Amino acid sequence: MAVPKRKMSRSNTRHRRAQWRALPPPLVPVHTQDGMVLVPRRIARAVERGLVNPKVSS
Repeated sequence: MAVPKRKMSRSNTRHRRAQWRALPPPLVPVHTQDGMVLVPRRIARAVERGLVNPKVSS
């Protein structure tokens, strides 16, 4: 396992961590009985089949 040879400064650590950003999942339109809704692609099939209710927020 790689081990750093020197202690990294707090400034450098925070700067490195700040470079990573999570992106919101891309939304796709899905036709349901209530009309068209935008849902993340990974649950689109479940919404189409009626297994997941997109109107309920968690």
